[in-house]
Amino acid sequence: MPFTSLGLQPALADAAAAQGYATPSAIQHAAIPAILQGGDVLATAQTGSGKTAAYCLPLLQQWLSDHTSKRRQLRGLILLPTRELAIQVGATLRELGDSLPRHPKVVVAYGGVSINPQMMALRGGADIVVATPGRLLDLLQHNALSLSAVSTLVLDEADRLLDLGFAAEIKQLLDLLPPYRQNLLFSATFPPALRTLATQLLRQPQTIDIPASAENGPAIRQRAIEVDAARRTMLLRHLLQSENPERVLVFVASRHSAERVSGKLQQAGIRAAALHGDCSQGQRGQVLADFKAARLQVLVATDVAARGIDIARLEMVVNYDLPRSPADYTHRIGRTGRAGASGVAISFVCADNAAHFRLIEKRQQIQLERERITGFEPQDAAVSTPLVDGNGGIKGKRMSKKDKLRAAQAAQS
Repeated sequence: MPFTSLGLQPALADAAAAQGYATPSAIQHAAIPAILQGGDVLATAQTGSGKTAAYCLPLLQQWLSDHTSKRRQLRGLILLPTRELAIQVGATLRELGDSLPRHPKVVVAYGGVSINPQMMALRGGADIVVATPGRLLDLLQHNALSLSAVSTLVLDEADRLLDLGFAAEIKQLLDLLPPYRQNLLFSATFPPALRTLATQLLRQPQTIDIPASAENGPAIRQRAIEVDAARRTMLLRHLLQSENPERVLVFVASRHSAERVSGKLQQAGIRAAALHGDCSQGQRGQVLADFKAARLQVLVATDVAARGIDIARLEMVVNYDLPRSPADYTHRIGRTGRAGASGVAISFVCADNAAHFRLIEKRQQIQLERERITGFEPQDAAVSTPLVDGNGGIKGKRMSKKDKLRAAQAAQS
C-alpha cells in the first residue's frame, strides 16, 4: 500500500520513498491517517517499528498546508528523552524536508553542550523544534523562542521521558503551551506512570496499539546463554570471534563495568570502546561516529548512555548484565532488527540473575531455551535448576564467596 493512500501529499510520499520507506509499516499505516485527522493520538508499538516516520510525515504535511503567516512560527514541538534521539529525529525531519518544494526550518536542542549555538539557530524563528525538556526550558528562560503558536505537541519515547525523571519539566512545559492543540504520545511500553500522564494530556485520543509480532516489528532472534558470571567476558570474546558480527552493542550495569569490559576486549585485539554517563559530549559523539562507521566492532554501554541510539544494520545486542526491568529489556533488544533488518539479542544468564530473567520472560510472554556453549558450561547448578520456595526465594547450591573469588581470579589469568 503506498503512502498516498494514507492521505499524504504526493510530495511527501515521494520524500518517504527517497528515504527508503517503501511501504508503510503497521504503526505508520494506523497513525498517519489518525494524526492527519487532527485529533489526539496515543500510539504504542515496539522499538524499531517505524514510529518516528509515523509522526514526522504528518507533521511535515501540516506544516506544508499552513500558509497563515509568511514569517516562521513554531508549529510543531517534539520532546524526547535523550540528545542522541533528538539528533536522529531532527535528521529524519531534515532528510524528508529536503525533498519537499519548500524546506522547513528544524532546530534541535539538547543539554550537555553550549546553549549559544542553539539560541543562534532559533533567531528568525523555527517551524519545528526537536528538544529534550530541560534544554527547552533553558531556551524559554533566555527568551530564545515562544510556544504560543504550537499547534502539535509530540512526546516520543514517552516511557523513557518519565523513567529519566522529566515529569516535572513536562508539567512546566504543558502549562506554557496553548490549551488547544493536537497531542501525540508515542511509546514502546505503557507503564502505570505513563497512563497517568496520558489521562492528563490527551483529550479523547484515538488509541493505536500495535502488538509485538514478526509481521509488525523487527525480526529479532532472542537467545539466552547460561554462563558463570566470572566467565562472561571470555564468552563474549568467544562469540565475537566465532560469529564475527560487524557491530555489537553490549549492555552493562555501570560505568565501571563498561570501562572494564571494553578494556578486556581491547587487550584481546578487539576494536571496542565504552559509552557511559561520564563521557563528555565530544567523546560520545566520536565513539558513536566510530561505531556507526564500523571503525569499532563493539560498543559497551550503560542504559542511560545507549538510550536513543539508532544504528543501521546493528547485527547483535548482548545483555552482559541483565536490565533492571522488562521494559528496559524491550528497549535494549530493540536496538537491533531495525528498518526491516534482522538481528540477534543474547542474554547472559548466571546463577545470581536466573530468577530475574525468568521474570523478564514472564512479563515479555516468552520462554527461551537455555543454551550452553562448549567450554563455557556453568559450574553453579543454580543457573538451571533453582528451587523456588513459596515466598519467591531461590534455594540451591551456590558457590561461597571464596570460591567466587577463586573463579574470578582464574578467569582473569
